[in-house]
Amino acid sequence: MKTSEDTPLHQRLGAEFLRRIESGEWPEGRPVPSESQLCAEFGTSRGPVRQALALLRREGNLVGGRGKPPVARRTTPSQPFATFLSFTQWARTIGREPGQTTIEVARRRASPETAARLGLAEGAPVVELVRLRLLDGVPAMLERSTFVYEVGRYLFDFDPDTGSIYEELLRREVDLHHARHTIDAVAAQQHDADLLQIAVGDPLLRVRRLTTSSQGEPLEDADDRYLPAMATFTIENTIEGRTVIGRYRTEED
Repeated sequence: MKTSEDTPLHQRLGAEFLRRIESGEWPEGRPVPSESQLCAEFGTSRGPVRQALALLRREGNLVGGRGKPPVARRTTPSQPFATFLSFTQWARTIGREPGQTTIEVARRRASPETAARLGLAEGAPVVELVRLRLLDGVPAMLERSTFVYEVGRYLFDFDPDTGSIYEELLRREVDLHHARHTIDAVAAQQHDADLLQIAVGDPLLRVRRLTTSSQGEPLEDADDRYLPAMATFTIENTIEGRTVIGRYRTEED
């Protein structure tokens, strides 16, 4: 988090405390310095320090209470729904460098299963994309997407190795409006294992996605397979029935 001298002191302190947690300077699971120690270090009163610590508590970066010293906990921000479709945007929001290696982009005839999911006639033209997605140069996810031809044809004028496909489709005013995600676990098959540099049979976190337009027309049928060590998903429900889903990066020890 970048701050300036115009930023309130408690926010600047909060940013510095968060940096120490995320960098491991304040080890996860260990008590952080006391308020008096922090006041002495930063030459300030208890008010801004308490506000900064309270901010980190609300964000889940500090746990503990009821007279116990706060304990550091590393977390990764979830991705807002507006950018949930895009691996590239998600990676940027968590301060990681996204990358990709395109395995193929091809026009094919829809299989019976794909045709059923996309509401197409069997054998209708579709565009299939397979990419290996990277975080900081390390394999994180294998992406398979099948687009209806009217959408997928744009990929033939775009180099998928250069960045986000969704940013490109939105730039072309494709109506990507709604997505339904189904999350489960699968075992890595030979092709997936080779690309992700893991053993056959290792567990993968699979996210199947059906993306539709504002009119409910299916546009994309996707199957993304994440290494569990690189990402997790959190779903929150409220009493009002609203569901929030977040994609997280798993912090490595």
